[in-house]
Amino acid sequence: MRHLKKGRKLGTDASHRKAMLRSLATAVFTNERIKTTEAKAKEVRPLVEKIITWGKRGDVHSRRLALAELSDRELVHKVFDDIAPRYESREGGYTRILKLGPRKGDAAPMVILELVD
Repeated sequence: MRHLKKGRKLGTDASHRKAMLRSLATAVFTNERIKTTEAKAKEVRPLVEKIITWGKRGDVHSRRLALAELSDRELVHKVFDDIAPRYESREGGYTRILKLGPRKGDAAPMVILELVD
């Protein structure tokens, strides 16, 4: 039984899943839009929104938390200096998921995960 078990397994073990979600979050901040499966997008969305909220806070502790998650100093600077100030008046909901339809090879539901303007 899965009582009180949170999150999707995504067909991987814990370390691979953590690395994959970190990589997806990095891609979202780098490109501001990615195409991925619906399950992966729904899993990475809270991580992306949490990092943007840290960016809005802007203190040293938030920078260190974001650096621990993204592990790319230049990307953390981009989030805190360019991306987070766009959302100063917004209280959450920084990302959008647009459904595309099934993937050709395995019929996995594909989506676009993008940052809201």
